Amino acid sequence: MAKTETGTEPEQSTGALGYEQARDELIEVVRRLEAGGTSLEESLALWERGEELAKVCRRWLDGARERLNAALETDEPAAED
Repeated sequence: MAKTETGTEPEQSTGALGYEQARDELIEVVRRLEAGGTSLEESLALWERGEELAKVCRRWLDGARERLNAALETDEPAAED
């Protein structure tokens, strides 16, 4: 199977990636797809990897949003006292 420029296999688990790592790799995947010059198989592998990375980023952002909302809800009653 085709490897991304960072040397990772497209089906590699993305669960251990931090937000910045996933975002940076996603940027690289998009750059390579936009540049063209890859085979159909490699393009599909890059696309699949990009989808996985986008999901990782979305999970991180959703988690951050939940944490912020929880912190704001916790702070509201204390502000009323």
